[in-house]
Formats: sequence, structure tokens, C-alpha cells
Amino acid sequence: MISEVQLRAAILAIASTISAHAVELTDLDSAIGDGDHGANMKRGFDAVAADLETIVAKPLPDALKAIGTKLVMTVGGASGPLYGTLFLTLGKELATAPADYAGAFRRAVDAVAARGKSETGQKTMLDVLYPLADALAAGKSKAEILAIVATEVAATKDRKAIRGRASFLGDRSIGHIDPGARSTQLLAEAVAGVL
Repeated sequence: MISEVQLRAAILAIASTISAHAVELTDLDSAIGDGDHGANMKRGFDAVAADLETIVAKPLPDALKAIGTKLVMTVGGASGPLYGTLFLTLGKELATAPADYAGAFRRAVDAVAARGKSETGQKTMLDVLYPLADALAAGKSKAEILAIVATEVAATKDRKAIRGRASFLGDRSIGHIDPGARSTQLLAEAVAGVL
């Protein structure tokens, strides 16, 4: 079970990492989206960090649901509901199966896919989330997981966007890394650095 100390460290690491990369995420989103991904993600995780003590005092499933709710309320755009769904579902799943982290994460990713009506290969955050879920289920090491995530983020550059705002660009979306895939990588790296 993840301890309160680990949860606090993970939240602070995510907020710090997103803040440090907000301009990069905005630049990625400016190329194929509406240019607000970095600012939106920073606002959301700053809000989570601002409510840190209240969140970490809760049992882990409730803490994750609180993070999800905060993201839905503060991130905006498509990312708020999608990342919010990830954390809300993860909390819900861990409440019923507390030891099944990999299974809970997979079901949370499935919920994100359903919410976004998307799947892997469509140049979205799912291009990272599903390989990450597979790596967790396979018991890969931290180094292996982060290498897989990095490879999948890089692979979005050569894909044509099928879902999301970038899909309106058609072939012009090729040649750009997906900002949602990159922010997912940043979250994975931040959490891996703590847990």
C-alpha cells in the first residue's frame, strides 16, 4: 500500500514536474492544438498541491478520487475530464481491490478510453497509458517502464491524429509529439521517482 508520505511526495513531484514543463507542453499543444495544455495542467496540479494536506489525510482510494475531482474542476479543456477520469476510476477500483494496482490502473485507462471515445494509435495520451498499463501488468522494472513510455511518446510524432483537436489538422498533425502523451510521460516519471 502506498503510504501517506509517498503520496505526499508523489503529488509534490507531479506538481513540480508539470510546472517545470508547462512551457514545453504549451509549445507542443500550440503546434497541433489550442495552445493551453501546459497552462491547464499546471493550474490543475497546482490546485491539487494547494489542497495537499486534506488529500493525503484520506485513505488512498479517497485521496485519488479527490485528486480526480480537483482535476476535473480546474484543468479545463479535454485534459481535465480525461485525467480526472483516470484518477477517479483508479481510486474507485482500488477501493474494491486494494492490492491490485496493475489491474486498477488498466481499468482506469479503459475508463479514459471510453470517456474520450478513443483507442491506441490515434495520437493521444492513450498511446502512452495502454503500454504503461501493459508494462505494469507484466511486472517490468522502473527503468523498463520509463523506457517504454519514452519510446511511445516519441512514436506519436510520426502518427496522424485521429482523435482530439489535432485531428482537424489531418496529415499536418504528423511530425509533432502529442502533448497529452508527453504530459502522461511527465506524470509517470514523477511518480516513478518517488515510488
